[in-house]
Amino acid sequence: MKSIKSLKVMFLTALFVMAMSAVAFAGPQDFVLVNNTGFPIYTINISPASTDQWQEDILGSQILGNGEALQVNFNAGNTQMWDINAVFEDGSSISWYDIDLLSTYQVTLNNDGTASLQ
Repeated sequence: MKSIKSLKVMFLTALFVMAMSAVAFAGPQDFVLVNNTGFPIYTINISPASTDQWQEDILGSQILGNGEALQVNFNAGNTQMWDINAVFEDGSSISWYDIDLLSTYQVTLNNDGTASLQ
């Protein structure tokens, strides 16, 4: 019985350590992306503001529904300003420019073309 209790404590301790290490190693640009556009988003591209080329879709085969949030994890050095592009089911898109991801932990994409930053 003591052995089972000991294993449970070790398992829970290991889970706690792994969870804390994930937080400790989060990249400086990691953030939560919230869809407040009113429509599901089928493609999201994030690129440094200094480039005119969109990087690959971070959603893959996922769809980010209206009102849903997505944890975005990446570390791209010290690049501070980023652009975000969202593509909808009908192929239309909205882009948000010059978002400071080094000072932001949540980006809410609004349907009027603005982004709320926290």
